[in-house]
Order: sequence, then C-alpha cells, then structure tokens
Amino acid sequence: MATLVDSHSHLDAPEFDQDRAAVIARAQAAGVMRQVVPAVEAASWPKLREVCAQDQGLHPAYGLHPMYLSSHRPEHLRELGDWIERERPLAVGECGLDYFVEGLDPEAQSLYFEGQLRLARDFDLPVIVHARRAVDAVIAAIRRTGRLRGVVHSYSGSEEQARQLWKAGFLLGLGGPVTYERANRLRGLAASMPIEHLLLETDAPDQPDAGIRGQRNEPARLSAVCDTIAALRGIAPDALAAATSANAERLFRLPP
Repeated sequence: MATLVDSHSHLDAPEFDQDRAAVIARAQAAGVMRQVVPAVEAASWPKLREVCAQDQGLHPAYGLHPMYLSSHRPEHLRELGDWIERERPLAVGECGLDYFVEGLDPEAQSLYFEGQLRLARDFDLPVIVHARRAVDAVIAAIRRTGRLRGVVHSYSGSEEQARQLWKAGFLLGLGGPVTYERANRLRGLAASMPIEHLLLETDAPDQPDAGIRGQRNEPARLSAVCDTIAALRGIAPDALAAATSANAERLFRLPP
C-alpha cells in the first residue's frame, strides 16, 4: 500500500486541541504518514512548531495568510525571515491573495504576498499559495518575482491558468471540493492534468469532502480525495498515492 502525503493540513488549528494525538493516529492508520502544516499568522508560529515537534511526519511551513490580514504587521515579514533562517522549514506559507472575502485590502495583501515570495526565492524554498478569485494576480506576482517553485493549494482556476502555473514551476493542490459531483470543471482538470503537477491535500479542519459534508475535516480523509481522483483518472488509488507522494517529496525535499 502506497502511503499518502497531506500537502496542506492545519493540524495546529484550535479545532484539534482536544484530540490532536487521535487525529494523527487516525491519519496514519489511513496511510497518511506525512503532513505539511502551513501557518496563517505570526502569533501562531510557536504553537505550530510545537505541534510539528510531536511527530516526525509533521512538517511546518511559516507564513502570513491573506485572510488574517488584520493581524499582520510589516515587521512580521522581517520576523518571518528570522524564523526561516533559524527553523529551516520546508516551505514558506501559507501566503497569497484572496479577492473573495470582502474588506481585505488588495494592496496590503500584495505587500505581504510579494514579501513572502521574495523570502521563498532568497531562501530557495517552495511557497504554499492561497489564490481565491485571484489566480491571474497570483500568476503575475510569481512571474514578477521569478525563480520560484511551489503549490497553489485548493486550486479553483481554469485549465489555461493551470498551464501557466505549471510552466512557472508550480503544482496544484486538490482536496475535498473535487469529491462533489457538481464540481465539473475541477473534476475535469483532476481527470486530465499531468500527474507530475498534482498534490493531494485536505486543508483540515476546513473543506470537508462529500462524505463528511458540514463536519470537521481531518487528514485521515485524504484517502477519500485520493480514491475520487484515482477513479476520475481511471487508475488505482495506490498508483495515484505513489505518484503524488513522489511529487510532494520532490517539491518539499521530503525524505522518501
């Protein structure tokens, strides 16, 4: 049985404070042996580090998420550089642009996003990107910065935008939304995209798959995402697990 990598889980979230050890155990029982755990704001970095120290399969990434804009300060970018230098995480993020949530100033978002892209480039680390209703702007920022690699997680753009991201050295993270039968465009992309550009994710505790609609998501549910995409592509789940785990190892320089 090929093991799975959850390329995007927020295991440090308060939703897991009561039963985190059990959540990790359930994930491992479901074959999810490794998780990439991205940060959302500076105040959360110490807890994230502590959570990831609990198991060798948990890998932290440090960053400033656009939806937490109100808690970011310009000096957090400098502090992020210090954290990266000291902690040597496997990625920068979660960062990006969100033009869906009202009241998030696009210019302020851009300042933090581009600052983090430069850190990723300068430290030669992949970047974990959030792009909601903002894929074109994200692609433009990636091009402006140059010499980047990374993943656009919970991808929801078009196939043409996907092609531009692949060309720029980026992978796409797909999770719970692909399990919903009405997600035609996303399912079409999952079925036909080059497998070497695909990562699997849960975004737990958010974005539950169709089987647990409306409930707390957790990394053990990655197998439901894997099964769905494998069925869409007409391949065995094991083959998809092996390919996407190899992609995660390559992008994040994870030990195999």
